[in-house]
Parts: sequence; structure tokens; C-alpha cells
Amino acid sequence: METPTEPETWKAHWRCFLACGVVVLSPFQYGVDFGLIGGLQAMPGFLKIYGYEAPGTAIGWNIDTTRQQLISSLMTLGAFISSGTAGFVAARFGRRQCLWAACLLCMVSNIIMMATEDIGPLYAGRFLIGLANGYFMTFSQLYIQESSPAKYRGWFLTIFQFFTSFGTLIGTIIDWATAKRPDKSAFLIPLGMIYIVPLFLTVAMFFIPESPRWLILQNRQEEGRKSLEWLRPPGAACEDELKEIRAAIEREKELGSSISTLDMFTNPVDRRRTFLAVCAVTLQAASGSMFVIAYKAYFLAMANVADPFAMSNILSVMGILAILFNSLIVVRFGRRRVILMTGLGVCGILQMIIAVVYDKLGRTTQTGNVLVALTCLYMMSYNGMISSYAWLAGGEIPSQRLRSYTFGMAAAVGFLGAWITTFTAPYFINPQSLNWGPKYGYIWFPSCFIALIWVFIFLPETKGRTLEEIDEMFEQRLPARKFRKYVCVGYVAPEQKNEDRRASSDNGEKNTADIYHAELKGL
Repeated sequence: METPTEPETWKAHWRCFLACGVVVLSPFQYGVDFGLIGGLQAMPGFLKIYGYEAPGTAIGWNIDTTRQQLISSLMTLGAFISSGTAGFVAARFGRRQCLWAACLLCMVSNIIMMATEDIGPLYAGRFLIGLANGYFMTFSQLYIQESSPAKYRGWFLTIFQFFTSFGTLIGTIIDWATAKRPDKSAFLIPLGMIYIVPLFLTVAMFFIPESPRWLILQNRQEEGRKSLEWLRPPGAACEDELKEIRAAIEREKELGSSISTLDMFTNPVDRRRTFLAVCAVTLQAASGSMFVIAYKAYFLAMANVADPFAMSNILSVMGILAILFNSLIVVRFGRRRVILMTGLGVCGILQMIIAVVYDKLGRTTQTGNVLVALTCLYMMSYNGMISSYAWLAGGEIPSQRLRSYTFGMAAAVGFLGAWITTFTAPYFINPQSLNWGPKYGYIWFPSCFIALIWVFIFLPETKGRTLEEIDEMFEQRLPARKFRKYVCVGYVAPEQKNEDRRASSDNGEKNTADIYHAELKGL
């Protein structure tokens, strides 16, 4: 056995940072698309083609509620479908191959959207780019989860969320720069920017290796070893890590001779992990964030906020600052359960205050200023405490053998929640329908607190654990409250081999219902 000599500095892991840095351009592309499409619906140049003149509104133009629903929600519907099929696709194709497919789909869909002035092809383009975005978000996270060391995984997922928000900021800045153009160039220029990232990503991925865990799962042992050695620093205990990965995969295979979607539900341990992963990712939708992210420019314009595009940029900047604070402070000292519960509580309260302020004061300049300030705080809380950790928890919890199936399903359900929000939000905020505007926050206040209670009862703490250690704790069927203090003995991380270990596990034959009962009883 090799003597662990893995350097502790991040500089020694520069190749892993490089590989993951290339892959996180995927959420950047997703963020750019979200930032762009939300702003288009508040542009006169776009509304002259796809909307109608409405002198009674704040911007003089409006868009039909159904069109607004479909333009925004078809993307998330496409992402739901592609994420849901990720497990089947990943059984044959690697993470990089799936990301290449996403790049191709993205460029084809953009050609369709730029070449038409009819609503039908625009819908088709939005759906196709949703298929691409589903692959971008699912397979980039799988690559990061499977390629990064345990101690940097939280950082990489924070960077993942940073690039998502940074992409949204770039999208809103582009919209702001072109919004005052009177013709269709106002939205064609932003759409043209969508080509840049897929082209760069297509080339850059030729220079990074495939996920080592995926290669080993496919029984491509030598390629998996070379991939891991490329990703780790010289002198790292790669053989030890390879043995742990193989042992974890073999142990999981003992639980089932084949891999299928039914495995996520037939085995009590895998069923529990599927339930946790799906619900963890869905925390993003439960916070009401998609309402703010997808329609912020339109929402602010209809709330009579001065220069809604500039204010959208401010919201995106505040969200990015929260992510930076999170990466410097919270990742090092905070626990994921506590951070998620705090974020959900703060976001729920802010949604309620926003709704009450607008309900009582109406559409005034003072109300607009208050809404911008409160929404800035909301975006900071969401980006800094919910978004990063929801994806992180959803990616860490699935088993090695079923990771692509389970995380694909979790991402799909998360996109389904986003689709429901983006599809129904126009009914509430559009003056043509209910015209609630910011009063829509009344719905998301209870949603946030239901999600907070779920995290407190069911979500285990996995901070600082290797994927193999997480496997062991689930196999021991520990209640969520015991995960944080449990010390693993079956799978030992290379960087922790010199530390003292002890076992503190309940080894009883509990089924999933028993675990949930124990967690409820522990309250």
C-alpha cells in the first residue's frame, strides 16, 4: 500500500481545478440563457414581434400570458426530460460525451430561435435548449462530484453555483446593453452570445480526462487509473483511492446484480438515498427562486421600478457576492444542514415582507425601492445558503452504482419544480391575469418553512466526507442526526489514514420506515 503523501494545498491539485474549471462553464451557459430570456420579455424590440402594445402598462408593451408561460417554461420542461433520461444515457456514454451532445443541441436550438419571427419555432428552440441545459447541469455536476477530492468538493460546487449566477449576470448585462434598441437586434444580439460557451467547451473538453469513477464503473480499469492520476497531484495515494472506489462499487453490486431504475426503489437503502437526493435538489424550487430569477426584469418593470434592467444587474451582482462570501467563510466553517435551514427561513420571511409591502403600499416609487432592496437580500440568501448546498447534497447522497440514475432523477424533479413555477407565475404576476405582482410571495412563505422542517428532520450532514464514507454510513442505516459524529472504518480516505478512528453505528436491521420514525422520534 502506498504511503499517503498527498499535498494539502490547492495549488498541488491544479489539474483537477483546471478540469473542473472547464466543466463549470456548463452552468455558466445555463445561467446566461436564464439571464437572457428573462430580460427579452421586457424588451420593446422583442414584444413588438411576440407581444402587443399595452399603453396602460409601465413599459407600454405586454406579452400574452400563455406565450410568457411557454417561452420560459419550455426550457425547464426540456431540462426535466433530459435530466430524467440521464441514467440511461450515462450507462453507455461518458460525462464528456454527454456534455458534447449538450453543446451541439445548444447551438442547433439557437440557430432556430435566431432564424424565425414565428412563435412556433421559438417554442421549439426553447424546448431544445432546455434539453441541452438539462445535460449541462446534470453531467457537469456528476463530473465534479466524481473527480474532485472530498475536501474540495464543497468548493467546486460553490464555484458551480458561482458560475451559474455569474452567467445570469452576464445575460442580464447583455440585455441591459441592447434593451433600448427599437428593432429585433435588441434580442438577436443577446441570442448570438449563446454560441460562445458551447464552442469553447467543445474544444476544451478534448484536453481533460473522463470521470475516473465512471470509467471504473464501466470496468475500464486502466483508463480509470490514468484519469485519476491526471487529476491528482504527483505523489498522491492514487492506488489507495482506486481500491476504495472499486471496493465501494463491488459492495454495491452485491446488493444487485444489474443496474436499472427499479434499483432506486426496491432496495431500502437506495430508496432512502433517492428520496433524500430528490428532495434536496427540489429545495431550490421550494424557495420560490425561479419566480424571481426567470421573471425579475418583467416583475420589476410591472412593479414600476425605475430602470428594471439595471436593477436586474444589481440583483445578480448581490447574488454573486453572497456566493463569494459563502466560498470564503461558510464552506470552511459552516455545516450544510444549518446553512440550508437558515437560508430557507430567511428567504421565506423576505418573500412574506415583499408581498406585504406591495400589498399595503401599492405601485409607488417608494415601494419599488423597497422591493429592490428586499429582493437583493433574497438573492443573497438564496445563492449563498440554498442553491449551492441543495445541488451539493443531491449529488453527494446517491450511491456510486446508481449515481447517474439517482442524480438524474433528482435533477429532473428539480427542473419539474422549476417548470411548475415558471409556467404558473405569469398567471399571478401578469396584469392580463391575476395581477398579483410581488404579492406572489404569499405563496412561497409557507413553502420555505415546510422545506426547512424537512431538512431538520431528514437531511443528513455529509460535510467533509468522501463518497465512499457516505456509502458506508447509509449502509449502516444511520438516522440523519447521527451522520455528523459517525467515524467510518470501512472506507478510509487517503488523507485521513493517520487519524484515529472509532466506529459508532447502530447495526440493526432497520428498514427505511424505521429510520424515518427514529428521526422523528429524535426531535
